[in-house]
Amino acid sequence: MMSSSIIRKVRALPLQKIVGLQASRAFASSGFPPPRLFDYETVTRNLTVGDAIESVEEAFKALAKGKVDVPMPMHIGIDESDVAGPGDCHIKGGYVSSTPTFTVKLACVSFYNNTKKNLPPGSGIFIVVCASTGAPLGVFQENRFMTDLRTGAAGAIAMKYCTNPGQDVVGFIGCGAIAKNMARAAATVRPYKGIAFALEGAEAFAKEMSEELGMPFEVAASAQDLCRKSDIIYTQTTGGSTVLEKDWLNPRGVTIIASGSDQPTKNEIPPNVLAASKYISDLTKQTRKVGELRSALEAGVMTDEDVYAELGEVVNGDKPGREGNEIIVVDLTGTGAQDAAIGQVAWDKLSQL
Repeated sequence: MMSSSIIRKVRALPLQKIVGLQASRAFASSGFPPPRLFDYETVTRNLTVGDAIESVEEAFKALAKGKVDVPMPMHIGIDESDVAGPGDCHIKGGYVSSTPTFTVKLACVSFYNNTKKNLPPGSGIFIVVCASTGAPLGVFQENRFMTDLRTGAAGAIAMKYCTNPGQDVVGFIGCGAIAKNMARAAATVRPYKGIAFALEGAEAFAKEMSEELGMPFEVAASAQDLCRKSDIIYTQTTGGSTVLEKDWLNPRGVTIIASGSDQPTKNEIPPNVLAASKYISDLTKQTRKVGELRSALEAGVMTDEDVYAELGEVVNGDKPGREGNEIIVVDLTGTGAQDAAIGQVAWDKLSQL
């Protein structure tokens, strides 16, 4: 027990020194320093979708070679009550072989009652861990920002490997945060003309992206109008109902890059479009449970054998991407490999600050 004189001395210390003493004692007892905390402003100020593309592409390559440990996502449903919800929590993670860190991500979404509290409906953190010691290195309060960056990076990779240079009219169904990252990422592949459609926000999206990227964007009168004009279609809606029809699609061939479905209640692409397509998953064991493939399997119009490839196989050159005037669907549910990739990038960049 400390004497009263020691207690008086500790109370007289500035708060920062007390916290420092506590951290030192924790370090001495546990053997590990505490993880660094990077707040939302630090994360958003220092990371861009461009930072993520190369690392995510390498992660897809490794994934196709079986060099990523990526478990199935964990989902926690928060039912609404007087003290909770409604909302959903998704936990993903992964380790890319021979990289110095691995990542576990917690993403909370659909907490719609937050609007009554003047808070956003989603939040989240990335925990980046040393792959040598197993000690957490950093906690990134990203509130889905890093998730959206790695999703946009996957969209760029899908465009790079599953379209041809002549496909330069790009449609965006859904015009939220993910669509903006898809638009930015697509611009790293080639210049294009953008077309936007959403139930709300399409005009603001088109204006912002045109000014930021220096490329023309227009607002479509309808999803059908957008599909008729587009060579490439990004869909990134909440995924509760399908957003296009087969007879709306450009007969010259189209690549649909769908990222709205990440749980069994979501579905953007009709089963007959999936069945008619060269279907490419980000990770088949995942898309058959929570992605677009799930609806086609349930409808009986596809089997696992109808999956053409996983995206990493196309990136590695094991199978070709576009070969003619075909329909290609790239089903992006978001893999732990991508989270591991952007986690490594974030640690490499922000730990130097």
